[in-house]
Amino acid sequence: MKSITINGSQRESVGKKSTKALRNAGQVPCVLYGGDKAVHFSAAELAFSKLVYTPNAHTVVIELEGGETFNAILQDIQFHPVTDRILHVDFYQVFEDKEITMDIPVNYIGNPRGVRSGGVLRKNKRSLRVKALPGNLPDFIDADIENLKIGNKLYITALENEAYTFMHPDNTVVCLVRRSRAAVVEDDDDEDADDVPATETDDVAAVKE
Repeated sequence: MKSITINGSQRESVGKKSTKALRNAGQVPCVLYGGDKAVHFSAAELAFSKLVYTPNAHTVVIELEGGETFNAILQDIQFHPVTDRILHVDFYQVFEDKEITMDIPVNYIGNPRGVRSGGVLRKNKRSLRVKALPGNLPDFIDADIENLKIGNKLYITALENEAYTFMHPDNTVVCLVRRSRAAVVEDDDDEDADDVPATETDDVAAVKE
């Protein structure tokens, strides 16, 4: 997985006055959890642009003045309700020998056969939660949907990988192809049990999943 470096300075004071002064100076107060003790530091707001304003998942290398370096993942972020400026960021320290859990974006590959026949693709999952050692975390999860026909569903079990574990039930529907009014009849050879249109009940169940 790709990593983003955040350069910061350790905070000597964590009171309200110092926090306000940091924000006025374009700095974001941050806390790193997961180690022997919490580490309070600040970093320039612009340093978070590639980490926050992107659909991709990244690990983080936090480099503090003085030479201290920590590997981490973004845990929580708070925005101003009006200006959307970043107010506070929490990180969680990671270690190469300990598994962590992250949301990884799904990369849908191909144009489903059912869509070419007039069906509609419904993407139930834009990202999936996985558990793995930091070195095994993927940048994204590939989902080949080229051969999905009308009525077909892609279950999470079709995406299993030895490098990581999905934190979802086996019956989780990642995406499906629904019949639309404009759908054409497929070749007779393709009309099997899997080609029946998804029922209203199936659609509701898929959404709940």
